Amino acid sequence: MLNETTVTVQGWIGGPVSLRRAGNAPVASFRLAATPRRYHPATGEWSDDTTQWFTVNAWRALGEHCAHSLRRSDPVVVVGRLRASTWVNAAGVEVTSFEIDAQSVGHDLNRGTSLFTRAQRAAQGSETARAEEQGPAGAVGADAAPGTGADSGDSRAA
Repeated sequence: MLNETTVTVQGWIGGPVSLRRAGNAPVASFRLAATPRRYHPATGEWSDDTTQWFTVNAWRALGEHCAHSLRRSDPVVVVGRLRASTWVNAAGVEVTSFEIDAQSVGHDLNRGTSLFTRAQRAAQGSETARAEEQGPAGAVGADAAPGTGADSGDSRAA
C-alpha cells in the first residue's frame, strides 16, 4: 500500500520474544525500546530523550526466525509498517499504543557481532533451486566465514 507509514527503528529488545499462532501463521511479538539521544553543541554533551516503546509483530518465517534468534536486551534494527491503536484500559483511561508490523529485523551491528545461519528451504524439486540454495560454485555457505557453516560443528546452527 502506498499510504502506509514505513519506519526504521533502532533500539533494544525489552523482554522475551513470544511466538504464537494466528490461524495457520506463526507470529512473534516483542517489545522494542528506542531512546533518542540528542547532542548539544553548546555544551558538547549528549542527553537521552524519553524512551519510546513499540510492540513489534513479525509474521510467518520472519516471526520464527525472530523467536529463534533474538533475546531480551539484544540491539536490533526493525523496518516495518507503523500502526497506532487507541483503546481504553482496565482503569478506564484511553491509551494509544504503537505497533510495528515488521518487514525486516536484524541485529544492530554497531553494538556487537552476530552469526548468520541461512534458513533451510523446504525440499526443492529442481536442480536450479538446489543450486540457488547452495550458492556460488555449489558450495553450501560459500558466503560465510570459514568454520562458521552448519558443517563446521557449530552447535548454534538452526
